[in-house]
Amino acid sequence: MDPRSQVLLRQMALFGGKILLAGLPADDLLGRLPAASGWSWHAGEQQQLVSRFGDERCRFATEAPEAPFEAGVLFLPKSRELAEFLLQSLAARLDGGLLYLVGEKRAGIERAAKHLALYGKPSKLDSARHCQLWQVRIERPPQVPALTNVARRFTLELADGPLHIVSLPGVFSHGRLDAGSALLLGQLDDLPEGRLLDFGCGAGIIGCALKRRYPHSELLLQDVDAFALESSRLTLAANGLHGQLIGADGIDAAPKELAAIISNPPFHQGVHTDYRATERLLTQATQHLRPRGELRLVANTFLQYPSLIEAHVGPCTVLDEGQGFRVYRAKRS
Repeated sequence: MDPRSQVLLRQMALFGGKILLAGLPADDLLGRLPAASGWSWHAGEQQQLVSRFGDERCRFATEAPEAPFEAGVLFLPKSRELAEFLLQSLAARLDGGLLYLVGEKRAGIERAAKHLALYGKPSKLDSARHCQLWQVRIERPPQVPALTNVARRFTLELADGPLHIVSLPGVFSHGRLDAGSALLLGQLDDLPEGRLLDFGCGAGIIGCALKRRYPHSELLLQDVDAFALESSRLTLAANGLHGQLIGADGIDAAPKELAAIISNPPFHQGVHTDYRATERLLTQATQHLRPRGELRLVANTFLQYPSLIEAHVGPCTVLDEGQGFRVYRAKRS
């Protein structure tokens, strides 16, 4: 069981009622707290929770469920701005109620707990398993925050015109163009026409550039994170473009017969580094590419991806390199 869940269960008497567990891990916590419900924005964890407890116990969304709850628990996310948005969202629904914050010390739980003072007088209830549990009774409930009000908007001046980006808290490279995506944007020529998948779409930068470059191709944008998917939806709308959003953890959920998979793949999960999603992409890409379909991705130069690409997709070439990144290209053999 996740150590954060273990800390909660040390104080199990506090959590017997209608508790909303926000950002909960995919463990047995819902099973141990039968009156609790979950709110997840991670598609992989949501899928595991639904398979065990049913979709009525956990919601996948960027907004809290409408059903009333007596208290809320936020499992501290990696992003400070996302944590502040989520705390405000929960506190707005808990006038006079209790809000709990749990997280790892290495994730900055003590710093995040200071934000609870906006709503009342916080207190630390427990410290164990390298985690802490904090509590505050909501004496000063805030207004329900609008997600679009906490978005960062910026414009990229591309060769075919300005591209307007809407980035939400918690999304990769929030509010700016990262070096890897910048390199990949310069290497989108000569892709085959057909279904194009932006894998790990984030704020939708690559996907929108693709749709403008190849307007007759069907665009699919996939990400594990609900806030990333909403960012991509807003970015598409800001540019008058259309694409299909897929919320899923891993390439397994992608359609077959893709003309190309284009990706600046993620390799972080919370505060921990995790390359499994990218490694699955490289080893399983041919199951989703049509014959002569293409894989094109950008990655840090220190990652040993070319050998995986050559073993599972086809001959790998480097299209560009800079600032510690390389753009790789391979066609299904």
